[in-house]
Amino acid sequence: MSLKFAKPDAPSLPLTLVSGDGLKKWLADQPGHVQNWVRASGFTAGFGASVTYPSEAGESAGALVGYGTQTARLRSRFALARARMSLSEQTFHLVTDLDEDALNVELLGWLLAGYTFDRYKSQSGAKTDLICPDSANATELEAIAAGEALTRDLINTPASDMGPPDLEEAVRSLAKSHAADVTVIEGDDLLAQNFPMIHAVGRAASRTPRLIDMRWGKAGPKLTLVGKGVCFDTGGLNLKPGSSMGLMKKDMGGAATVLGLAHMIMSLNVPLQLRVLVPAVENSVSADAFRPQDILTSRKGLTVEINNTDAEGRLVLADALALADEDTPNAIISMATLTGAARVAVGPDLAPYYAQSDASAAALETAAKQVQDPVWRMPFWDPYEEMIEPGIADLDNAPKGGFAGSITAALFLRRFATETPNYIHFDIYGWQPSSAPARPKGGVGQASRALLAALPKLLDL
Repeated sequence: MSLKFAKPDAPSLPLTLVSGDGLKKWLADQPGHVQNWVRASGFTAGFGASVTYPSEAGESAGALVGYGTQTARLRSRFALARARMSLSEQTFHLVTDLDEDALNVELLGWLLAGYTFDRYKSQSGAKTDLICPDSANATELEAIAAGEALTRDLINTPASDMGPPDLEEAVRSLAKSHAADVTVIEGDDLLAQNFPMIHAVGRAASRTPRLIDMRWGKAGPKLTLVGKGVCFDTGGLNLKPGSSMGLMKKDMGGAATVLGLAHMIMSLNVPLQLRVLVPAVENSVSADAFRPQDILTSRKGLTVEINNTDAEGRLVLADALALADEDTPNAIISMATLTGAARVAVGPDLAPYYAQSDASAAALETAAKQVQDPVWRMPFWDPYEEMIEPGIADLDNAPKGGFAGSITAALFLRRFATETPNYIHFDIYGWQPSSAPARPKGGVGQASRALLAALPKLLDL
């Protein structure tokens, strides 16, 4: 399958999107043999259901896709994506009266339904194509789909092939395709250039830790994206059990998501100055691993007591956020697969976020609904600040008690972005537990499309 639309002049059949109410009207305008065929098939325009109907000569003449009821649409997304998996091998052109936002969502869903992760296994699928309607921007939709595919590919790749050097290479490849600049600080140079917590977390691994810094754009407001790049997380000396370690190749999902978003921004030539910071490490076990009860001094000068080496993501993000904050951009956005508490709170589908600015939060909420990329605001709850203050050091990386784990992690990170009022943090999952339309089981981007749509208001573009 393809993440691109068919050529506009390709021979095609009509693909008509109909609701339950619209089906009767559509059938009334069709010849008898089509009416009989559709009714005999049992097609009732359920969400994502499809039926191909024949011409009088018995050849395929077109297809219907159900748009379902309002209730069905609230419970699911991407009717065209669901239908794509069952449609015959044809090229179609879309017939619909959807408004612009709903149409773009459906078209993007169609593209994303063409995603497969086939790096390690040859896969082939039905060649079902769609011509992008003239009312939609095919180039923009394809760029967004490509960014999402990049995120998924990076997350789905196992740590054997996606360690810190491989993640660096992925950033360099992305930068090369968009004429961006990349600098990397690696190994003991992290200590020399004052990134002690990135070094501490990654020093036990055979593949050296590094801070990857990509810049693009010469004019416009400054946006800095910071993505957690823990390429594999054993938990360190606070070793995870096997059941918790099984998905830890996805612990660089924050980095993968900001890189996918960066691809979208650069491909669409959004008028801003973009910086992407990725602290890339493995949290491994060796004689050189950092320990519980160690005190680390961060780039910002704040000291951190280590009460659990499995709360390492906030440590590497902290040094990167401190660097981002020194540049005082118009906005800093961090993304990380940070806490299990966030999953308990909102499950795998919602992307919880924390925003300093109510205006930024409002822009995000509006954009998320527009593009159907769901987010959920969580509070920077100031009364919980004392929970991350252990007494022996400035900060505690793993407060005891188990309460408000996602909130305390966000408060921890906020201590390192003090000069940038417009700071937003996402505590994402980065994984689709079971297949859904346009979202096969595996790595998935969260909130990148919402952020892209919100950028004009977030940055006054």
